[in-house]
Amino acid sequence: MIFRSWAKMPAVLVIVAMGPWLAAAQDQAAKVTVHWEKVIRTSQTTPTLQVVVNPPLQRGTPVHDNAFKSLHDLGADYVRYVPWLPYPKLGVAELDPPAEGKTSWDFSAIDPMTIDFLDATKGHSVILNFSTIPQWMYKTDKPVPYPADPNQVTWTYEQGTELRDPSMKEVAGYFARLISWYTQGGFTDELGKRHESGYHYRISHWEVLNEVDFEHHIDAETYTRLYDEVVIAMKKVQPDMKFVGLALAIPTDPHYFEYFLDHKNHKPGVPLDFISYHFYAVPTADETPEVEQFTYFDQADGFLKTVRYIESIRKRLSPETKTTSDELGVISADDIMQDQPGHVAKPIENSYWNLAGAMYAYLFGEMTKIGIDVAGESQLVGFPTQFPSVSMVDWNDGKPNARYWVLKLLHDNFAAGDKLVEIEPFSPFAATHPYVYTIAFATRDGKKRVLLVNKRNRSFDVSIAGANGGQVDYVDQTTGFQPPSTAKLDSDILKLSGYSVAVVTLP
Repeated sequence: MIFRSWAKMPAVLVIVAMGPWLAAAQDQAAKVTVHWEKVIRTSQTTPTLQVVVNPPLQRGTPVHDNAFKSLHDLGADYVRYVPWLPYPKLGVAELDPPAEGKTSWDFSAIDPMTIDFLDATKGHSVILNFSTIPQWMYKTDKPVPYPADPNQVTWTYEQGTELRDPSMKEVAGYFARLISWYTQGGFTDELGKRHESGYHYRISHWEVLNEVDFEHHIDAETYTRLYDEVVIAMKKVQPDMKFVGLALAIPTDPHYFEYFLDHKNHKPGVPLDFISYHFYAVPTADETPEVEQFTYFDQADGFLKTVRYIESIRKRLSPETKTTSDELGVISADDIMQDQPGHVAKPIENSYWNLAGAMYAYLFGEMTKIGIDVAGESQLVGFPTQFPSVSMVDWNDGKPNARYWVLKLLHDNFAAGDKLVEIEPFSPFAATHPYVYTIAFATRDGKKRVLLVNKRNRSFDVSIAGANGGQVDYVDQTTGFQPPSTAKLDSDILKLSGYSVAVVTLP
């Protein structure tokens, strides 16, 4: 009776009527009752990260050893590796066009980091994305300069919107030679000269370009043609390689997905193995840390609506295509200003790393429900002038921060193949609790596990039926930059501190 009555009330009156209930519910204990026998779906979601090429990752820096050790110890699949536009010498292997009987192929600055990445991820799938097309392949009024110092940043390298070779085979040939360098021991250049590398790595996946809606402002039709040419050329080098397309920065234009996922817009035989797109929560400059907790989760919910819409397009046009959302994170308002003259990076509060980690854990849980294949946290190393707020390690010494440890906690406890099971609703209006996110899995190793995410910077009691005698592994503001802590449970009730991400394993 009461619910039918509320259904007929105007929305404002419903909110007023619910107000006392919401006020009481928000701070009461979260009661979690799991129906372990009711399987909702089998998880296909892999938690992972991306590694963006930055100078601190070079050999000999205080960051290098610890960062690559953390990458190795994580043991994740689908790790994305991205040499990109701010450092042309670290990401572009042919910086000048062939001239006077010579080419400019040079991997001396690129190889050390790339080889260290491939060695650290050996035995696991990876997604390589050398995202920057050599600038000379684009038409511009005059040649675009690049820094002689590999470590000097530039934000003006990518210019132009029209390739000088309309067939796009020049770009495709560049990427085919680049992958040959790492998988076939070398390549023959445009002038017929052989370049030997001695490398014979197997690259499982290649992503074609990055954030094409921003970089060179490539439209859906042009990108699809370019994707086809690159894939055809690269498959001649490694026929079993799989490919990732789009990598959109702002995945809100459905035309990219409608066009790219329609097989009739591609050449015969070109595979659509994966699509990809990105999300960063971004606060406004006047938000305090107390306010940001609301912004991040609200923006995350908005992104999840976009994910569901994209999924409806994918399932309709190309259901066999998988999805990797391979950049998930937060960019602080201060980082947006980093390219301004005289900018000095502001200190980042320690609680921020836990808040950003909690948001990623929430996205991982919801994307598991939706059926996304890969949820990639961004990124291993950021540092002042290069998006410090996205870093998963301390940019001074490369040791992991709370964002890394949240990913490690998820990776070590959940995997594709786990069974997502039903949680009894706490009320008609919220599952379990408005600020404590819960999702439960019967894992492949026979365990019963519940993921808890505290969306607020205050503590809540959580009651989980049957948890007494089990254990909780957690990352919160008390664990800081240290590995997850573990505690035995002597009752069904535990206290979840602010921004905590916890995994409860039942006995």
